[in-house]
Amino acid sequence: MTYRVCFVCTGNICRSPMAESVFRARVAEAGLEDLVEVDSAGTDGWHEGDGADPRTVDVLDERGYAVAHTARRFQPSWFSRLDLVIALDAGHLRALRRIAPTPEDAAKVRLLRSYDPAAGDDLDVPDPYYGGRDGFEECLEMVESASTALLAGIRDEVGGRAA
Repeated sequence: MTYRVCFVCTGNICRSPMAESVFRARVAEAGLEDLVEVDSAGTDGWHEGDGADPRTVDVLDERGYAVAHTARRFQPSWFSRLDLVIALDAGHLRALRRIAPTPEDAAKVRLLRSYDPAAGDDLDVPDPYYGGRDGFEECLEMVESASTALLAGIRDEVGGRAA
């Protein structure tokens, strides 16, 4: 049975496609591509149909991550097919839980940095869109750090399903 994860930010052109690319690479490195499906979306539809922000593509490319992306808006109906919905900041967390059809669906929504023990109380991945390149690099570091622990948690979940 496939475990499905969707990363969500505002417009689905910066943080969530970055998280999708990094996590997809982590899943592949772990040999779990057949068991874990990775996706991303935005809470709003401003950029639907657009590719990832060029700055996102640049920092991912420099670190060896592949990115093929078309922005889209998260739909409440997706909850039924997803196991985990990863919000990139507290605003996304609230928005996603608000549109969740059931309490069980709302419980599927978690903050990405909640998986990173080094994050402390600062669980938001800041939006780099209106800043410079350094914001995208900082965002990537946060995503990479949290992705390792997220993968460990999902590996345990996938292992439990296979047992």
